[in-house]
Amino acid sequence: MHIGIITPAAAKSLNGNRATATRWAGFLRQLGHKVSISVTWDGRAYDLIIALHAWRSAPSIAACKQQYPDSPLVLAMTGTDLYRFINSHPEPTLASIAAADRLVTLHPLAANVLPEKVRHKVRVIHQSAVPLANPGRRSVRFFDVCVVGHLRAEKDSMRVAYAVRDLPQSSRIRVLHFGKAHNAEWAAYACDEMKINPRYHWFGEVAHWKVRQAYARCHLMVLPSIMEGGANVISEAIIAGLAVIASKIDGSVGLLGENYAGYFPVQDGEALRELLLTAEQDRRYLQTLEQQCKQRAALFTREAEKQGWADLLQDMGL
Repeated sequence: MHIGIITPAAAKSLNGNRATATRWAGFLRQLGHKVSISVTWDGRAYDLIIALHAWRSAPSIAACKQQYPDSPLVLAMTGTDLYRFINSHPEPTLASIAAADRLVTLHPLAANVLPEKVRHKVRVIHQSAVPLANPGRRSVRFFDVCVVGHLRAEKDSMRVAYAVRDLPQSSRIRVLHFGKAHNAEWAAYACDEMKINPRYHWFGEVAHWKVRQAYARCHLMVLPSIMEGGANVISEAIIAGLAVIASKIDGSVGLLGENYAGYFPVQDGEALRELLLTAEQDRRYLQTLEQQCKQRAALFTREAEKQGWADLLQDMGL
């Protein structure tokens, strides 16, 4: 088949949607298909269209379906689709959902926010990660905590920095933050924080190999997001053997499990502060997180994600 993937992220972008589209294209090529990636629908007839983002890709989906109404369509639901645009921009978002033959979500709890009449279309495909080539040497001087994600409201990006402002002087916690600022205001937040908070270090947008180096060196990763469709950084951390602390949202619970020991209430900096100190000071607690993450690792292998796409195509009779 010739498969067209539509993603709203440009070719050289480090945006998560682009990385996802590129990874999926690789799996589909391994399965024997020709794949083309574009930001918007290029007008061609494809044997299958895979569109990322119900709202942002809505014009492309509508145009494609108008010209080729019988062309099979798979729609990948993003976090902002599920937890924002389905409410704030319901008409184009729901139109895209209705047009799709299958809906791919990145965690099983995502179906709960979709209209009941379309839940039968949902197929869960977890995002995968590649193991680290060499396990890193973690600092003895510092207890390094990494935050990986662009600085924007949905990520509650400064929460970890604020949580470590007034830690006891004896604490070795240091926050290493990787991600592009959404705008100048977010960049100013991070830069101003570094001036008053010696525990916080923002590196901006960096190459993915540098993020992987951080996974190898750090003791813990924190994902403080308000909404997530199923963050690939959780998959990456788990495959890297790195424990995770996360805000208790569906996008994280769907990946880590309901009984995971590393959750804190959304936007609760005080609760996050206490978890960070516990992880630093109580080796048994950190080992519990590491063991629970290890138990989830099989969900996030390359083989599992590739098989997810093979099963989906078979399910569609393609």
